[in-house]
Amino acid sequence: MADPSDIHDDPGHFAPPLWRQLQLTAVALAAIRGGVSGTAAFEAVAPDQRPGVQSLGFQVLRWLGRAEALRRHLAKRTPPPAADALLCTALALAWDPQRAPYEPFTLVDQAVEAAKRNPGTRAQASFVNACLRRFLRERDELVAATEREPVAQWNHPRWWIERLKRDHPRDWQRVLAADNTQAPMTLRVNPAWGERPAYQAALAAEGTPSVPVAASGLQLLRARPVQALPGFAEGACSVQDAAAQLAAPLLLEGLLGAASGGAPLRVLDACAAPGGKTAHLLELAGPGAIELTALEVDAARSLRIEQTLARLGLSARVVVGDAVRPPAWWDGRPFDAILLDAPCTASGIVRRHPDVRWLRRESDIQQLALQQAMLLAALWPLVRPGGRLLYCTCSVFREEGAHQIDAFLAHNTDAALLPSPGHLLPQSGRIAHGVQDNALGDHDGFFYALLEKQPPH
Repeated sequence: MADPSDIHDDPGHFAPPLWRQLQLTAVALAAIRGGVSGTAAFEAVAPDQRPGVQSLGFQVLRWLGRAEALRRHLAKRTPPPAADALLCTALALAWDPQRAPYEPFTLVDQAVEAAKRNPGTRAQASFVNACLRRFLRERDELVAATEREPVAQWNHPRWWIERLKRDHPRDWQRVLAADNTQAPMTLRVNPAWGERPAYQAALAAEGTPSVPVAASGLQLLRARPVQALPGFAEGACSVQDAAAQLAAPLLLEGLLGAASGGAPLRVLDACAAPGGKTAHLLELAGPGAIELTALEVDAARSLRIEQTLARLGLSARVVVGDAVRPPAWWDGRPFDAILLDAPCTASGIVRRHPDVRWLRRESDIQQLALQQAMLLAALWPLVRPGGRLLYCTCSVFREEGAHQIDAFLAHNTDAALLPSPGHLLPQSGRIAHGVQDNALGDHDGFFYALLEKQPPH
């Protein structure tokens, strides 16, 4: 599973006409509704227009439930896909004047202009105009009417809301509210380049305040393009969520230098792309302390591991292979430690990928849970007695976390659960006087379970 990375709502400096941005945002929304990932949909936009369109698109995806509910009140029939995408784009951006990126009247005017200028929506321009003008006249009444609809209120699919209620009965509302906020940009400082306070000072000198999070992280109070970060190209830091920064220290704590006879620890990072956790393991261990294999089933994604390590001046054995089939890539020597960052619903990182909530189906959870169980079963025999496996997912659903590990422990009597964070729910940490109200700050949703293999009796 990829680390949550440098995905932020940065409109950039170049801004094409608003009607054009709305057109492109609607095209991206239509693609996502058709099953295309948000990443691919926004990458299809021309680079000089992408930042502004992605910024608008993220806001649309965060409030799509509300927009679709408003559209149902405004139109008896669902309009053709292109017109519906444009109409919902305008409604998602304009429904709450406090959150609107532009004045609602301006958004409506430019959405109608966008409809007129697109051959695919020109025939529905009058319809779009009538719906949006009515919305401006009756906004308060329409919003009040949709307030009673859970999908409109929380902007998540109904099944997602109901599952969160079951999985986290005391926290489900907080999780849903956090999902609709903008994620922070968090860095991991490379110790090879200096201590965290020195890098924090370098950021401050360039007008970018930050607060410490995790053991070596800095949460920026406003996002910056990675290329503008001091020393980024030379490896001074990496973008990595504070919760994701727990993986490497959890796996290695107590193992480094313990009963290895001076030999480096054999470590496997399964499902390693794009390499953020691979790099963190190497940074934390230091030169020569571990012999690391980074495994990735997708050949194209494995190249990102190489690129990540090259920028940071690190090296590992990068292998293209399926973790479920060790005979194809394993040399038969057991590992001291395995990191399994398993494929999952990504339900803990929807602030960074707001399309996920609309692309996922409830049936995906069971399918992914089966894949996770297969990965655990395949990799556990590769751990030496006394060694460890850290299982993690960026999911808030218990079927991919606590329930998965409960089932594994019930079927593997040689496995012991060591102290682990368990489910970390996404939250917006408060900052007062330059200090975070919790050690991880504003972080994503994750699950961690650290398993130790017991020696045979």
